[in-house]
Amino acid sequence: MNFVTSWSGGKDSCYAMMQAVAQGLKPKVLLNMMNENGQVSRSHGLPLSILKQQAQKMNLPIVTIPATWNEYEAKYIKALQEIKTEFELDAAVFGDIDLQPHRDWEEKVCNAAGIKAVLPLWQQNRIDLVNEMLANGIETMIVSCNIQMGEGYLGKIMTKELAQELEAKGIDSCGENGEFHTMVINCPLFSEPIILPEYTKQIYKDYCFIVWESN
Repeated sequence: MNFVTSWSGGKDSCYAMMQAVAQGLKPKVLLNMMNENGQVSRSHGLPLSILKQQAQKMNLPIVTIPATWNEYEAKYIKALQEIKTEFELDAAVFGDIDLQPHRDWEEKVCNAAGIKAVLPLWQQNRIDLVNEMLANGIETMIVSCNIQMGEGYLGKIMTKELAQELEAKGIDSCGENGEFHTMVINCPLFSEPIILPEYTKQIYKDYCFIVWESN
């Protein structure tokens, strides 16, 4: 079964992709939705240069689609339809864990494109998932977080100890509710780690971001 990964650049989409590969599915392409200017990803605020690095380390093509929030769904469906034909896809893999509205949306857009939505991480225990990701060789850093966590967490590499610290503070260790987002630096799917550009930290409204020099 050939699949596209809904690739955020973060740990959950990465581990979902690893799980799909372990189940015998074949990755063919990555898909990422960008902001209107096409230079920064919508979900994690990653620059195009880093997304391309990640794809190159996996020897996979990446399709990036600029979109406003209003046109997001229509453009996503159109992209799925086009890459389904180009790469002979059967499925799309997503990293969501238990937000039912997200799953409903993913199944909706996949149905519109005539492919299956696959969610390998669905309804698994959060802290167990993080520990599995780390045990399976995913190296990932926090690249954005809410103001309650604070900018001190930006740039931190995820560890078992950090995950426990977050849980102790009442923060979802997977960031499933948007508390924070991560970026994968290295994993078994990569031929080698990505090269990180220099960065600064910025607070915008109620969220803290890493701003990369390549932006």
